Amino acid sequence: METVMEDVEEYNYREVKLPSLIPLVPEPELERETGERRRGRDIVIAIDHGPNSKHAFDWALIHLCRLADTIHLVHVVSDVKNQIVYDLTQGLMEKLAVEAFEVAMVKTVARIVQGEPGKVICNEAERTKPAAVVLGTRGRSLFQSVLQGSVGEYCFHHCKAAPVVIVPGKDLGDASIV
Repeated sequence: METVMEDVEEYNYREVKLPSLIPLVPEPELERETGERRRGRDIVIAIDHGPNSKHAFDWALIHLCRLADTIHLVHVVSDVKNQIVYDLTQGLMEKLAVEAFEVAMVKTVARIVQGEPGKVICNEAERTKPAAVVLGTRGRSLFQSVLQGSVGEYCFHHCKAAPVVIVPGKDLGDASIV
């Protein structure tokens, strides 16, 4: 576990060791294949163990990801030292990394971070400077969201590093890009 100081806030995180699925590729021979095309983009996907999170992950793989991109999976927990939660989340992230490689041939990096979900997602976006931040809806009713707020709403208002894509559940239709 490492403690990172960014701006004023301090937060704890644990890197997740994922199997290496990407073969080493030689440098391109043509000069025009440089920059973003060769390097790929970074895409942050906030995940949890719910079905809406998995749906958002699937949506990002199909609609956003392309060859050479890197997906940054972020899972927020209340205590990063909880080994049971870490082990369950590591298993989920390994499964998602394999799926991402099989479906879109993209590299996956994963991080379990301690803190408030909205703030952590915005901090991770600020750190990685991604092309997009993708997250699923919680599935609350409008009334519950107004009373309690939502992570998606927080990210919509506070994430300045990249566009935020909030993917609704399967029953609610297509994603909205914020």
